[in-house]
Amino acid sequence: MSQHHVRTAQSCAEDARVAVRELHAGIQQPDIELVVFFCSSLYDLDAIADEINRVFAGLTVVGCTTAGEIGPLGYEAHSISGASFSAHVCSAVIGHIDQLQQFEIAGGRRFAQSLLQQLESHAPAADTSNSFAFLMIDGMSRREEPVARALQDGLGEIPLFGGSAGDDLKLARGWVFHNNKFHSDSAALILVSSTLPFRIFKTQHFVSESERLVVTEADASRRVVKEINGLPAAEEYARVVGVDVSDLSPHRFAASPVVVAVDGTDYVRSIQKSNPDGSLTFYCAIDEGLVLRVVRGVDLVGNLEHAFENLRAAVGPLQMVIACDCVLRNLEIKQSGLKEAVGAVLQRNNAIGFSTYGEQFRGVHVNQTLTGIAFGSPRDG
Repeated sequence: MSQHHVRTAQSCAEDARVAVRELHAGIQQPDIELVVFFCSSLYDLDAIADEINRVFAGLTVVGCTTAGEIGPLGYEAHSISGASFSAHVCSAVIGHIDQLQQFEIAGGRRFAQSLLQQLESHAPAADTSNSFAFLMIDGMSRREEPVARALQDGLGEIPLFGGSAGDDLKLARGWVFHNNKFHSDSAALILVSSTLPFRIFKTQHFVSESERLVVTEADASRRVVKEINGLPAAEEYARVVGVDVSDLSPHRFAASPVVVAVDGTDYVRSIQKSNPDGSLTFYCAIDEGLVLRVVRGVDLVGNLEHAFENLRAAVGPLQMVIACDCVLRNLEIKQSGLKEAVGAVLQRNNAIGFSTYGEQFRGVHVNQTLTGIAFGSPRDG
C-alpha cells in the first residue's frame, strides 16, 4: 500500500461544493497528516471554504487561489487540485502571517524559528536533511521578497520553495486558505519533515539577448519602473523587443521577459503591465541601477522533460511533484500551442500545483520559472 501515502486528485466541476467533494473522494486515505489544495478564484470561495471545513473536518488543510491549476487532469482553468499526505510519511506544522503590509524582516525570522521549534517537538527526527518549507503567499501583496528572504534566513539550511497566490489575472488579490478560511494580504508557511526522498528545484527556459536595459528611474516599493536607459520605460522596452508600445500585453511580456544576473545566475523579472504614463509595473521588486537583459524562450517542453529527468535521477520514480508554475509560462504555453504537450509531461510526472503570480526558491522571489518539490517513493519500499 506504500504508494498511497501520498494521494492526488483534481476536479473540474463548476459547482464549488461538488468540486471539493470530488477532490476529497480522490485524496481520502487513513491517517491524513496534511492536505494542500489549489483552486480557481472563479469559484465561490465561501462555498469552497465551508465545504472543505465540512469534508476535511479536524484535518490540517492549507491552500490558495490560482491563475490556473495543475493536477491529474492536466493543465486546467476553473478547477481544484490537491494532495493528501499520510502521517506514515510526514509530519507537518503550519504557521501564518497576516497583514503582510506590516511585515518586518526580524519578526519574519523569529516566526520561522519558532515554527521550526514546533516541528522539532512534533517530529523529533526532523533535521535539515529530511525537512522542507512550502510558502503560499498573496501574489498581489508585493511583499514576497522580504518574506521569502526573512523566512529562509530563519530556517537556515532547511530549503524553502513556494508560489504566489493568483486570481485568474484579475490582478486584485490572491487568497491563502489557513485556519479554516481564505485570507488576503496573508501567507502560510508549511514546514514538513518526511521519510520520503525529496528534492526542491527550479527550472526556466531562457537565453538572453545582448542589449542592456539599465533601470534609470524606479519606485521599488510599488515595483514600478519609470525610465530605462534614460527613456520612458514602456517605450524603451518596446523598442528593444521590436514592437509598438500599443502592442504591449501580457502575452508580449510572457514572450520577452527580462532577467537580472545575480552571481552568474539569471533571475527572471517579469513585467505585469504597461501603464498609461509610460511606466512598467513588474511582478518583482526592481531597483534603480539594475542592469536587465531581454530574454527569449527556447524549447520549454524539452527544458521541462530535462528537469524531471534530473529529479528522477536524484530521488527515483516520482510519486508526486508540487509545481508552482508562473502564469506567464501558462500564457506562453497556450500561445505556443503547447498546452497539451506540457500538460502530458506534468501528468506523467504526477504533478499537482498551480499557475502563480511569482515563485519563491530558497530566499529569492522569482518569475517566469517553475519551482517546486519532487517526492520519490519510500526507501523502505
